Amino acid sequence: MTVDSFRAFLRRLDEADALVSFDDPVSWDLEASAVTALANRSDGDVPVFESIAETAVDASLVGDPYRGPRRRPWDHLARAIGLPTGLSGAAYYERLIDRLRSPREPRVLERDAAPCKDIVRTGDDVDLLSLPWPYIHRGDGGRYSNLHTVVAPDPETRWGRWSSHRMMIHDGPFASLLFLAGEQVPNRYYYDYEPRDEPMPVAVVVGAEPVVQCTTEMWIPAGRSEATFAGGMKDRPVDLVPCETNDLYVPATAEVVLEGRVLPNERLDEGPFGDYFGYMNGPRRSMPAFAIDAVTRRTEPRVPFCVEGTGVGYGRNSGSTLQLAAAGPDATLGLQAAGFDVEAAVPWRFTSRTVWVIATDRPYPGYLHRLANFVFTTWGMLHIDFFVFVDADVDPFDPRAVLTAIALDADPDADFHQFGVERMPKVPLNIYQTPEEKGSADVGTSKAKTAKAYIDATGDGDRTDGTADDRRKRAQKRLVTAGMSAARFDLLDGEGKQR
Repeated sequence: MTVDSFRAFLRRLDEADALVSFDDPVSWDLEASAVTALANRSDGDVPVFESIAETAVDASLVGDPYRGPRRRPWDHLARAIGLPTGLSGAAYYERLIDRLRSPREPRVLERDAAPCKDIVRTGDDVDLLSLPWPYIHRGDGGRYSNLHTVVAPDPETRWGRWSSHRMMIHDGPFASLLFLAGEQVPNRYYYDYEPRDEPMPVAVVVGAEPVVQCTTEMWIPAGRSEATFAGGMKDRPVDLVPCETNDLYVPATAEVVLEGRVLPNERLDEGPFGDYFGYMNGPRRSMPAFAIDAVTRRTEPRVPFCVEGTGVGYGRNSGSTLQLAAAGPDATLGLQAAGFDVEAAVPWRFTSRTVWVIATDRPYPGYLHRLANFVFTTWGMLHIDFFVFVDADVDPFDPRAVLTAIALDADPDADFHQFGVERMPKVPLNIYQTPEEKGSADVGTSKAKTAKAYIDATGDGDRTDGTADDRRKRAQKRLVTAGMSAARFDLLDGEGKQR
């Protein structure tokens, strides 16, 4: 059965011997993140820091709780939603997509039945710094929350829009939110609320149940509610509860809820931050100010965080796992629903937010370009730079299989396609754009230059049964055609024919 809360998920990890607790006091200042980074790199257990020094509230920090085992990163989330562990990537995607095909409306609880209302602080009693927000990387602009759900109003659904935008903690009841135009919630703020000089009500939900965190990372289309897809993923309704100071609804079993307003024309510093590219991203930018009106929470809250910057070529973290285990199945379902013959859309293992692999049939000429145009103009693709298209019988979860397809089937002259001329929005967190190219500080997103590109690594029709020997023979034939001697190859005779 799917767990109903974040702390129930931690208990399930503990039962599986995938959790390690630290009882001695640990500092929020780099120490908790350093231990978590080592666990990520060594494929170790998920660390829970039970006592945080210099913190007024009796709370714990949890480092990268969603990072799964390196061989099957989706295993911990499978535990959370009641699926078997040990599934292959394709089998896990199939089971999760089946759940997502049946969204369920949430259930609304009374306030006194919601665990996230155990303690309520409003107005002058709000003390943001009483909670153990971690300082994650040396050089960060401040302490951060970066594994949470932002709940914002939506004109088309009663349940609002859920999304993920990191939050830098400031003094008093203030924080700054990384709102990059091109994403749905920031667009609502920049192009709707702020022009009317109207604050946008927002709630930041920390430590929500796993299905909430998963659907927060998905690319749910406009007009559909993440809350209903969370219910589908859970196989029963998600419990929501009204906020204390606005009309939004938040997950009832969350550990901490920050209610407030994103103020119009008010900016606070944001960054630098050690981002998912693996580098310190800067310089410091100005981002919308989040004024917090209420903090509601459970007793002894568990505060999860993600050590970004370990996801590029190193071990995994919560961010990369959620892309692979939540956004990937959702994107696959979305492309299939749009009429494309896609077997699976899978984030590339070593840089899950910038490169994706799509295994697909190719039913007619020009199909891949049409598919690429569709995915590059979908809002969730703001962060994605490259797609690699492989045949439907290539395993997109296997980096060796994908590299083989690129090596054998992608002609550098004909199969590498660049989309920059279409001036698509681009997230400015990369390191290859100049400060000028990173665009407007007002909305945080560059429209001046993109790096959107795709590689056509699908075969030309001569693929047989896909065995290793068949692929080697095909590679050897191509090298002979290019001028090498057939005598050098063990699978060809002296005339270059197959033995």
